[in-house]
Amino acid sequence: MSKISTLQAHFYVLLATFLVAGSFIASQPLANAINPFSLTLFRFLFSLLILAPFILLRQNLRQKVISTLPRAMVISFFYSLYFMALFEALKTTTVLNTGTLYTLVPLMTAVLAFFVFKEKINLNKFLVYVIGLIGTLWVVFKANIELLLNFSLNFGDYIFLVGALSMCCYSISLKYFYRQDNILVLVFCTLLGGCIWLLLAILLLNQPLHWELIRGELLYNMLYLIVGTTIMTLYLYQKTTVVLGPTKVMSYIYLNPIAVAVLLYVLKDENIEAIVFIGIMISAAATVILQKNARSAT
Repeated sequence: MSKISTLQAHFYVLLATFLVAGSFIASQPLANAINPFSLTLFRFLFSLLILAPFILLRQNLRQKVISTLPRAMVISFFYSLYFMALFEALKTTTVLNTGTLYTLVPLMTAVLAFFVFKEKINLNKFLVYVIGLIGTLWVVFKANIELLLNFSLNFGDYIFLVGALSMCCYSISLKYFYRQDNILVLVFCTLLGGCIWLLLAILLLNQPLHWELIRGELLYNMLYLIVGTTIMTLYLYQKTTVVLGPTKVMSYIYLNPIAVAVLLYVLKDENIEAIVFIGIMISAAATVILQKNARSAT
């Protein structure tokens, strides 16, 4: 695996953050079209087909697939579960709710990292997590206290909480099972493992594919998910997690609502209210502080 600098790793995570933010926007219209098992399989399978020539036509990479696949099966289980939960949740909840709940991932990841890697969470770091959560809530609810007080969990939100926990487990398992792997091979095996898990789920649960329904605008949304938030984010997150560690990488999630706001402004001309910039600054500050705390702890 080619080495990257810490600065490069941070840039890659920031890029992945914006790509993930775009996935919330692209996933919503797809969620009501087809069942989440079929959608996720379509996404993984076509991502796998795009990546396959880069692996299978190179003997040195092809030979590493067999040894990497068993570990990737564990990683891909959590990765697949997250996307199935996201698609299923968006049937009965909103992007607002999922974006809010997604900000719990850094703290949940830090707690899991404590048990698995003995990464301690001191009081200062915990307070920074709380500050980051406040910043993202400020952005999501536009400093509207009434909107925040009216926020309540529904069935879709509970489903997405399972997905959020799966994302934490994905990050933890990625670092735990990493063995100086070639990143492209690990991405390929993760997608292959995901396809295997999803095929089993579809067969056991007797879920239809209905891929013919993915057409028109839905096809463009799916193409974005395949290239932008499957192949690219898998590569970026897997390449950076082994350099920065799961806690640092997951801390960037606090910037997710900011990225969504920026993308909505650029793509759909939705204005960013002035009051929201306060929350943006709070979330950005929390992310920077978490990076410094993690660096001093290593």
